[in-house]
Amino acid sequence: MDKKLRAGVLGATGMVGQRFITILEKHPWFEVTAVAASPRSAGKTYEQAVGGRWKMDTPMPESVKNMVVMNVNEVEKVSAEVDMVFSAVDMSKDEIRAIEEAYARAEVPVVSNNSAHRWTKDVPMVVPEINPEHFQVIESQRKRLGTKRGFIAVKPNCSIQSYAPVLTAWKEFEPYEVVATTYQAISGAGKTFQDWPEMVENIIPYIGGEEEKSEQEPLRLWGRIENGQIVKAAEPVITCQCIRVPVLNGHTAAVFVKFRKKPAKEELIERMVSFKGLPQELKLPSAPKQFIQYLEEDNRPQVSLDVDFENGMGISVGRLREDTVYDYKFVGLSHNTLRGAAGGAVLCAELLAAQGYMDVK
Repeated sequence: MDKKLRAGVLGATGMVGQRFITILEKHPWFEVTAVAASPRSAGKTYEQAVGGRWKMDTPMPESVKNMVVMNVNEVEKVSAEVDMVFSAVDMSKDEIRAIEEAYARAEVPVVSNNSAHRWTKDVPMVVPEINPEHFQVIESQRKRLGTKRGFIAVKPNCSIQSYAPVLTAWKEFEPYEVVATTYQAISGAGKTFQDWPEMVENIIPYIGGEEEKSEQEPLRLWGRIENGQIVKAAEPVITCQCIRVPVLNGHTAAVFVKFRKKPAKEELIERMVSFKGLPQELKLPSAPKQFIQYLEEDNRPQVSLDVDFENGMGISVGRLREDTVYDYKFVGLSHNTLRGAAGGAVLCAELLAAQGYMDVK
């Protein structure tokens, strides 16, 4: 790009907001020009507002330390400082829907990590390698909002990233029934072990709302556009259990699949490792060169060895084998705050910019 887009981060003091800040520190296309958070943080420098709550494993970027935090509710003031915003606000769903729409109506494109708009029919929910064509509904959304520049686009839940891309790579074999159990890191709840000591050496077999998201959101990714709206796919039917485990970063999934056209194991591996999409073709800055890797060792993927594959933007798969009840089973791993959250949103923004959906004001 000839000129960097001025980016704002809404909810900049939280864990995902902090991840946005670190990813965007030296980004070739985006420059953070505004950080916004709740009224209690507004008016402080970013360093003061975060205080001792910096949760990244790299230091806070110097470029934001002395940036004054803006009130996220002062939409016009924030909008004047940016060309687009990344949203990671911590509010109720109704409040999130309202504030993200307010920014869009102020002619600011919003790329959101939040779940509030994932089922708004004219809001695209996109994994760029899977369903980039869904960005086409932005035209209908702009008509509804009465905007020329402004819109909302979202990324899906972090829990599905370890298996939805794999099932997409196998689409030609017609998977029709899936059982998945996800083992989810504590950073998915915005926590570290210091914040959540009861998670040490513990497992909690419940994550509110997560099972429905894990079962339904892949169907929206695989859906089609009809009359300016996304209509979700009917298959494969997915049933899921979601378990919180004592891991900082990395969501693992154990998955069982039935196919209408049962393939050979070698065919499944070949489809995975060769699977790529527009981000790879366009060589977007955050795109992994290898989207899905297959690991032959019986004890892989492992969080400690594989979660940072392709800078946390790739998917690692192993233990693919035939099953006695289902056709095949496998284990998948993805980085939940990179590919699953802020990094996935940044990749969406890169594709939106590359396709002309947003530019410098």
